Amino acid sequence: MARELPFRSLYRHGFVRVGVAVPSMRVADPEYNAEQTLLLARRAAADSVVLTLFPELGLSGYSAEDLFHQEALDDAVRAAVDRVVAESADIDSVLIVGAPLRVRERLFNCALIIDRGRVLGVVPKSYLPNFQEFYEKRQFSAARDAVDDHTTVAGQRVPFGADLLFEAVNLPGLVLAVEICQDAWVPLPPNIFAALAGATVLTNLSASNIVVGKADYRRELCVSTSARNIAAYLYTAAGQGESTTDMAWDGQALICENGNLLAESERFAAEPQLVTADIDLQRLAADRLRLNSFTDNGHDFLERVTRFRRLEFEAPIPDGAPPLRREVPRFPYVPADPGSRNARCAEVHHIQVAGLATRLAATGSQHLVIGVSGGLDSTLALIVAAQTMDRLGLPRSNVLAYTMPGFATSTRTLENARRLMRAVGASAGEIDIRPSATQMLRDLGHPAADGAPVYDITYENVQAGERTSHLFRLANMHHGMVVGTGDLSELALGWCTFGVGDHMSHYSVNASVPKTLIKYLIAWTADRGELGPEASAVLHSVLETEISPELVPGAALQSSEATVGPYELQDFHLYHLLRFGFRPSRIAYLAEHAWGDRTRGGWPDLIPEDQRHEYDLATIKHWLAEFLRRFVQTSQFKRSTLPNAPKVGSGGSLSPRGDWRAPSDAPAAAWLDELARNVPD
Repeated sequence: MARELPFRSLYRHGFVRVGVAVPSMRVADPEYNAEQTLLLARRAAADSVVLTLFPELGLSGYSAEDLFHQEALDDAVRAAVDRVVAESADIDSVLIVGAPLRVRERLFNCALIIDRGRVLGVVPKSYLPNFQEFYEKRQFSAARDAVDDHTTVAGQRVPFGADLLFEAVNLPGLVLAVEICQDAWVPLPPNIFAALAGATVLTNLSASNIVVGKADYRRELCVSTSARNIAAYLYTAAGQGESTTDMAWDGQALICENGNLLAESERFAAEPQLVTADIDLQRLAADRLRLNSFTDNGHDFLERVTRFRRLEFEAPIPDGAPPLRREVPRFPYVPADPGSRNARCAEVHHIQVAGLATRLAATGSQHLVIGVSGGLDSTLALIVAAQTMDRLGLPRSNVLAYTMPGFATSTRTLENARRLMRAVGASAGEIDIRPSATQMLRDLGHPAADGAPVYDITYENVQAGERTSHLFRLANMHHGMVVGTGDLSELALGWCTFGVGDHMSHYSVNASVPKTLIKYLIAWTADRGELGPEASAVLHSVLETEISPELVPGAALQSSEATVGPYELQDFHLYHLLRFGFRPSRIAYLAEHAWGDRTRGGWPDLIPEDQRHEYDLATIKHWLAEFLRRFVQTSQFKRSTLPNAPKVGSGGSLSPRGDWRAPSDAPAAAWLDELARNVPD
């Protein structure tokens, strides 16, 4: 029975710490190289690293040339292998070590997979370069030349071949594949077939001498390999100590995951290098599960894929609770880097404008009708509407913008709405909904119609409904389209009035845009100044306004976040649930890592120091439970009937015709129970 790991152990939540090593070495000195290999292996184990990768032919040196055929070197390599295997017995890390091995009168360039005194298998190199400075076919045979599928190493009879996968039975999702240097550079590399067969962590032992431009190419190759295979890709190349008779060596080592470079060594380092990173196995599994074409592609190579032998082992998971070192972005929808964020904002803006322009042109209408409250969502929608007119060559006055003050509208938001409508050049109107809302309350027999302070859900929804009703009738009058303003965060939480309310429109431009990103889209627009200095000034005022529906009068401003939770935290929960389908306990773990300490990790530069919040695990658990209750159980019926809207990001949308198709009557019990059982109070 698998032991239960502590909640704060990275290994409990589908992460694995891996390392790529560039030891000090001497060409044709296996004894010294074994010593240096074991030195870094022990460092890796002490750092809770479960898997450590070493360079190609690391025990002999890659540049030994014709010395590989010398029996003295072969004897020394065998002794070095025996030593590494024996001394690995008390090293809690799986080691992948390179060595030349003689098998049936052939010499192979091999990777040995060693787990605490046991050799799990030996993988020979498949593709031997024999061009330019490379002459490997002079010394070695390729994997295809092997006649045996087993060999003896360190007194152990072990599997041998390029068809081996290594699966950790106690760490779901960890399946290792091994290739060597040139294997990665061919048109159809072994890593493709290994990934299609289920490998999630692809490793490459390399020597790879350095020439100008090669380091950049290797980096791009490794990053793209990890992306294409939806996998982690570990790469390490030989460094100082290889012969410089005709070549030089930089010791480049890389850890990549699904298109991202997680860690890289210092090149040309004088000291041994050990670079580590925490790989997210569950994220890889989630992406492969959803991308059905990945699995379909495997059927095109069924004979090759089913040929792999899958060897099981128990990963040396460390005791205690090693913390996650990987940075988890607080704002998954918002890049922290200003340049990347501006590029993201531009892309989102163009998608919104293109979507609305196409829909407006298709209807034959030339007018847009929009309600402007002075809050974030309607401000962004107004910006999109104005620039849609620019795109279509129509005057911005064709945007019919109305502010509709109600019982609790603040002076600030009302003034912001008035100024903004004028500044963007829209046709501005103002309709006081209090008389019509009061009449409806009276028709309903609601006590608030006669001044009683009964501010219930009916009181709030009457106002929301009046606004939407007016907008649709105005659209009828002017042959226009009602532009929806609600955002992704509100839709996820059900924070909208169903039917005749802010839930409904002819076309919604913000439905795939989370609240945390909307602030940056507005700031980006303000900073660009394309709408003019007056508009930019109003936009900055909007950004400083408390998020509120402004439906209930009183001394204290009604706060949306006091009811549904902090949007910055709920957007984090939404992203990880919608994008990956993670279990609640894992989301809570990630949230604590991202939000538990405000001094850790990066922040988007537009958030001032006094607004950089942190949340303890109890607070995270509370608001995650509220999110799950709302998202799974109480609000899906609203999302099942959403108006059309453009999807803007890989974080998903909630359209029932797109990324999210869910029953409207499902209970949240399974999610809430998992959260309660597996997250400590």
